[in-house]
Amino acid sequence: MNDGGTNGTVKVSVGLGDRAYDILIGSGLIARAGAEIAARLPGIRAAIVTDENVAAVHLEALTTSLESAGIASTAITLPAGEKTKSFTHLQDVVDGVLAARLERGDAVLALGGGVIGDLTGFAAGIVRRGMNFVQLPTSLLAQVDSSVGGKTGINSAHGKNLIGVFHQPRVVLADTDVLDTLPVREFRAGYAEVAKYGLIDRPDFFAWLEKNWRDVFSGGPARTEAIAQSCRAKADVVARDEFETGDRALLNLGHTFGHALEAATGYDGARLVHGEGVAIGMALAYRFSARMNLASPDDAARVETHLRDVGLPWRMADIPGELPDAERLLGYIAQDKKVSRGALTFILTRGIGQSFIAKDVPASEVLAFLRENHPG
Repeated sequence: MNDGGTNGTVKVSVGLGDRAYDILIGSGLIARAGAEIAARLPGIRAAIVTDENVAAVHLEALTTSLESAGIASTAITLPAGEKTKSFTHLQDVVDGVLAARLERGDAVLALGGGVIGDLTGFAAGIVRRGMNFVQLPTSLLAQVDSSVGGKTGINSAHGKNLIGVFHQPRVVLADTDVLDTLPVREFRAGYAEVAKYGLIDRPDFFAWLEKNWRDVFSGGPARTEAIAQSCRAKADVVARDEFETGDRALLNLGHTFGHALEAATGYDGARLVHGEGVAIGMALAYRFSARMNLASPDDAARVETHLRDVGLPWRMADIPGELPDAERLLGYIAQDKKVSRGALTFILTRGIGQSFIAKDVPASEVLAFLRENHPG
């Protein structure tokens, strides 16, 4: 990984041989997007996929930037929200790209948060058997997690992200200015993924966040540093294990519990958004690790305290409304893609920054734990 860029931009490189690409992090990147994309993909045309909320604020600036670099574009605007990650809207994107008569060498641009990035990447990976893909993430969660690494997909009634492909972007342009337009709840939700990197294997980063999280929230150098550290952490893992056959599974810390809770709430963003599910999931993973005598209860308490301090939910009781019973929650966990040949696989921990892949976790232990922590 290497840093350094122009105009105060931080550059993190994802080392994947002839498919390596840069993540650029900094101010004004949407305005510079046309020049950055044209330098990497000369002569292209583009489809911009976005949602109604993001389009109202940022689409015109991106379109203008592309025009100034000689890139003709068409916009495909979808509804906002997790439910957009569906076959219906995948078809909308694919049909929109084909209707614009874009060729395989052209590009599909994702302007939005994780939902738009995941859906657009999937479409780019399958239309014309694979087109160029560019990520312009507009949420903190997308900038530090979903825009990096090439995992794309949509949801199913059976669970989250069960349908998709690996399709790496050609460049990621993370404009830190756009985060100022995020609702605080969305920024907090993204922060859960930032904290995750410290909890996986960077205890010094987690300690830094405990001291500096207020500055990360308020913006400025601390925010850019937190995003860059998160992207470095993810880029390191992706370079080692692009297709999640080994270490990359560590990035799922908190996600097995979190995805189950999202499914249990019907992906209702009013009740629970993805980052909030991850926050609760990480707290549960640490508490479950303590229950299994793998980690200290003090570490679990430290994680819960930090999540609570920043205003994130950290227990199932923090989710509004009723949840399915423990048995049904276990069913959602068993359906999650972290299952291999029927055995439950979790990311557990021996302490702050000491996460590991635990296979063959007994379902009976998980069920007992869910019963103990269920708010019902």
